[in-house]
Amino acid sequence: MTSPGRSTARRKPPHVLANAPFRKLWTAMAVCSLGDWLNLLALTALAGNLTAGEGYQYQSLAIGGVFVVKMLPAILLGPLAGAFADRFDRRLTMFTADLLRFALVLSIPLADANYQWLLVATFLVECVNLFWVPAKDATVPNLVPKERLEEANQLNLLVTYGTAPVAALLFAVLSVADDALGRLVPYLAERDTYLALVINAFAYLISAFLIFTLRDIPGRGAAAAVAPSILRQIVEGWRFVGGNRLIRGLVIGMLGAFAAGGAVVGVAKIYVQELDGGDAAYGVVFGAVFVGMASGMFFGPRLLRELSRRRLFGLSIIAAGLVLAAAALVHNLVIVVLLTVMLGAFAGISWIIGYTMIGLEVDDSLRGRTFAFLQSLARVTLLLVVAVAPVLAGLFGEREIRIAREPVYEFDGSNLVLLVGALLAIGVGLLALRQMDDRKGVSIVADLIAAVRGVRPVHEGAEPPRGVFVAFEGGEGSGKTTQSRLLAIWLRDQGFDVVQTREPGSTKVGMRLRAILLDAVHQGLSARSEALLYAADRAEHVEKVILPALHRGAMVISDRYVDSSLAYQGAGRALEQEDVARINAWATGGLVPDLTILIDTPPSVGLARLGGAADRIESEPLEFHERVRREFRALAAADPGRYAVVDGTLAQEEISRLIHDRVREILPDPVPQEAEDITGTMPAIRD
Repeated sequence: MTSPGRSTARRKPPHVLANAPFRKLWTAMAVCSLGDWLNLLALTALAGNLTAGEGYQYQSLAIGGVFVVKMLPAILLGPLAGAFADRFDRRLTMFTADLLRFALVLSIPLADANYQWLLVATFLVECVNLFWVPAKDATVPNLVPKERLEEANQLNLLVTYGTAPVAALLFAVLSVADDALGRLVPYLAERDTYLALVINAFAYLISAFLIFTLRDIPGRGAAAAVAPSILRQIVEGWRFVGGNRLIRGLVIGMLGAFAAGGAVVGVAKIYVQELDGGDAAYGVVFGAVFVGMASGMFFGPRLLRELSRRRLFGLSIIAAGLVLAAAALVHNLVIVVLLTVMLGAFAGISWIIGYTMIGLEVDDSLRGRTFAFLQSLARVTLLLVVAVAPVLAGLFGEREIRIAREPVYEFDGSNLVLLVGALLAIGVGLLALRQMDDRKGVSIVADLIAAVRGVRPVHEGAEPPRGVFVAFEGGEGSGKTTQSRLLAIWLRDQGFDVVQTREPGSTKVGMRLRAILLDAVHQGLSARSEALLYAADRAEHVEKVILPALHRGAMVISDRYVDSSLAYQGAGRALEQEDVARINAWATGGLVPDLTILIDTPPSVGLARLGGAADRIESEPLEFHERVRREFRALAAADPGRYAVVDGTLAQEEISRLIHDRVREILPDPVPQEAEDITGTMPAIRD
């Protein structure tokens, strides 16, 4: 029985896997994904084994041929397969596709080591895959409620990529078992990877059985237009992405990290063989890439919370390039495996940061198109890398470095490919770091050391201030002015010396600049002039108000600071972010707040709160304010250690409580205890 006045606890909704039809389909997907990764490992290993006696070049080209054949159908036949899934019985399509894959994969070992049939069967398997995947994707929304679709898609991605290291481990175990069985069964003695291919074939047969027993799949979907080809998606997507410098830098950086990992996959078989490793070692190296990526995605951003996410993005790509260069030059299999894990970790960090920042930066109506473009471009990048890498390695061949006619170092085509991939990753990382660096004036070394220690870095050459600097940011009508005043009152009540200030207009010069910047009469002011005037006001503000207060140990509470220029002039006025950041870093001497509180309020809500005549900024159209809000959110995501994001639609008292809790974390000892809440006594102040 519940207590009077207390509502009954809401039952937690069941997990999406509690849905029996979806659970059965998800299990089939997991088995198929495991089979797909095992298929990739087994076929490339078999191609290398079949041509091992033909020389280094021929073997490299043979492995490259398998990669090309596996990737080619997706580009040529993808739209046709997608249309097929919407016009024919999906359950029958998936069941038939699984049976065909079972038969085709099983035919490869039965053909008894025929490289030509290996290529033909591989091409046909990938063609069949194209019909299975869209039928599966079209089925999932019909098996789960709309509100659980995101959770279902996350689970689908988990089995799609999470089975890769499992398949690598299984392949390594099966390779060892192959050697043992070869001593007992003479037929298997010279037939490496046959056992893995048989297991791979039966994985598809198990999936066929699961699909056959699944009676809840709708027969067919409504007729749909043929999807555009991947190449067309890339061309159209680049037209959109190319117009945003930040998104362009993120996409290029993510693809650079992806290409670095692809270089390892492309030459792993022949490189491991040159290091005297067999198929089991090949599986370990392959799996190490994905284990590293998963570790980097999970642990990387958590270990360096105080480091700017934009800097961490570029640095992780550079680090991936350096690790790849080391792997290219070291001739020790154990060390190469460890370096491959590190490579995957750095690539995973850059990938997850890039995905997160794109998700925050791109408008919701364009986000799906952007991610689809990124996935398509990543697929083509992988195709090019894994196809070209073995070919380039084969053309380069095997070389020796001699001293006094004695060989001292072997440098073959696989070393060259990995080294080229490393230089590419380092170059892309440096480019991303240069374009996206948001902490000009703070050395990267000092920033890294401070991040490891869990503190924020001090600008070079500056006297460390003794006070605490808190900035409030947000859009028009967000409530930041009200909350900044309430925080100042609360801190004074705790006995702190508090300086409450604002931008623009906290100095004599600033008051004149404020009149120019906000007066609706000056509608013709250019974007560059506006940015420079705000920077001029900020320079006066820092020198005359903020720094003197900080050096005497005061608490400085500022209504707006540099991030407002990045949001309003950078995103709102479409100026180059790097230019806006540079002039403001120079104007402020690199002074960064200890804490930035973002009152995140939808522009439609904030603008409706305003009363009276609108100033020059407030009168901008809604889409201008939407861009400003997206940039504020992106800045917060890129530097979570400095930002506290508060929902501006909450009650005023709740917002104040959340702000007080966060500010307590940065106050000097002794930390103030909870004081009487005064937020209800202050009138709301127009922002």
